[in-house]
Amino acid sequence: MHQEFDIAALNSGPVVPVGRCQATLADAFERSGHSLHSGRYATVRVCPAPAGHGIVFRRRLETGRTIDVPALWQYRESQPLSTAIRHEGALVRTIEHLMASLHALRIDNVLAEIDADELPIFDGSALPWCDAIRRVGRVEQPFPCRVIRMRQTIAVEDGRRRIQIGPGAGLHVTGHVALAHFGAIDWSGAITPESFLREIAPARSFGRYLRAMAGRAYGYATGRDFLQGVSPRSAALLWRGSVLGGMRVPNEPVRHRVLDLVGDLMLAGHPVEGRVMAFHTGHELNHALVGALMRERTAWELI
Repeated sequence: MHQEFDIAALNSGPVVPVGRCQATLADAFERSGHSLHSGRYATVRVCPAPAGHGIVFRRRLETGRTIDVPALWQYRESQPLSTAIRHEGALVRTIEHLMASLHALRIDNVLAEIDADELPIFDGSALPWCDAIRRVGRVEQPFPCRVIRMRQTIAVEDGRRRIQIGPGAGLHVTGHVALAHFGAIDWSGAITPESFLREIAPARSFGRYLRAMAGRAYGYATGRDFLQGVSPRSAALLWRGSVLGGMRVPNEPVRHRVLDLVGDLMLAGHPVEGRVMAFHTGHELNHALVGALMRERTAWELI
């Protein structure tokens, strides 16, 4: 059944309804833009896919060869300030904003074709992806969506950084960061299509202005693909106790950490249901949690 995006309908019943059907896009869409780290221009075409397909990136190489890279935790590769996956030598990175948008808007099956190794960053938020998904619509598929439901609490930590997930209905996230000149900032709430669009998707990637510019200069000088696309147009850049141009939403940095977390959790291969508490988390800790979750099979059930 083809559905236009009806947020109220998606939010009726439990946050992640037990027994909901899998879903894909009603049509393909294409988006292009410059990437955060390489600075190069990339085009992504996101297409409907059959039930059980999952989220798969199809990397088109310069030789004309294509390689499919499943968006699953076992293919994850550590890369600076982004989420990356690699399969058969093909790298796809900075996937977290698209992954979060698909997760929150309950799209389970897509094929994303890309002509470069990094997705566009746009303005640093998830809104461009959400807008594209909502424009083409969502279609349910006649197969049940299997959900990871927590039975026990799993936690990982690194110094003051800690993240845990425990039993709870739907996906509920509490995020906390403390930044110099800003102090402690927090966000807590259920991740639903409505709350994600309103409170999380607008939050942009962030960093200290001087550090971002130094990182860009370092990447240029060494010939590395690192922050070559960073600017006030692609990120919320912090200057002392403010954001250049102002915050788009209150406490924007912690909301963006929640955005990244929602995307990183999708590498589990199924929507995750539970209560997450994240203190000073980032991609490395998020992926450590997903890895711990996948290895601790008795801590959750697939329903």
